[in-house]
Amino acid sequence: MTDRASALTLRQVDFAYPGDAPTLQGADLSLAPGDFHCLVGRSGCGKTTLLKIAAGLLRPTSGCVAIGDTPLDGPSRQIGFVFQTPSLLEWRTALDNVLLPVSLHRRVTASDRARAMDLLALMGIDAHANRYPCQMSGGQQSRVSLARALVTQPPFLVMDEPFAAVDAITREDLQNDLLRLTHAQGTTVLFVTHDIAEAVYLASHVSVMQSGRITRSLAIDVPDRACGNSRYHPLAIRHCETIKAALAPPIGTVAP
Repeated sequence: MTDRASALTLRQVDFAYPGDAPTLQGADLSLAPGDFHCLVGRSGCGKTTLLKIAAGLLRPTSGCVAIGDTPLDGPSRQIGFVFQTPSLLEWRTALDNVLLPVSLHRRVTASDRARAMDLLALMGIDAHANRYPCQMSGGQQSRVSLARALVTQPPFLVMDEPFAAVDAITREDLQNDLLRLTHAQGTTVLFVTHDIAEAVYLASHVSVMQSGRITRSLAIDVPDRACGNSRYHPLAIRHCETIKAALAPPIGTVAP
């Protein structure tokens, strides 16, 4: 496993799908150890493409991606990925879905099962360990997906709007679960969202993307985050207003 002191960096990353205009143009991003970094931007600005490149799921047309001093040239066991939907295997129980990343590489041990159960317990769904996805709610499936991404204790976690499909109350609970678990493991997180308030609540840093570039980055330091009282703090509201203004289209243009 990579030293958790390593940073994840993207330098002058360009990307274009064959036959299309560039999706990313000179994108720079650096995640220091322990960062929770959110990407926000309008639909089509390149957020998910940048996320996939950071995870090693796509190769940039030009530029470089590295963990510490080591170039990233493909998917890595050092990086966990959580998709927009839970993407659980319907024929596996919750516990076996969590253990999937382990079982793909080696035999599952008793200690692996204990760790998976611990993760399910931390998210309050250990009683559902032997249920199948069709027997669980959307929020419960999202918790299984998060536990699956964390079971191998990757230093890095990339997440593509993982809570977009659940109701507002469940989303807040999942946000709290995510903060607690990643803080406990010292995980560095790159998180894509359309929800500005979600970004400000979760992140230590927020980057605004427009037209394939990161146009602004802000450090987020809101009091009382640890006790869950920061959602409506005046400083959080000001951060939201600043980000919303940064996302506004230039005068004379029409937002997509």
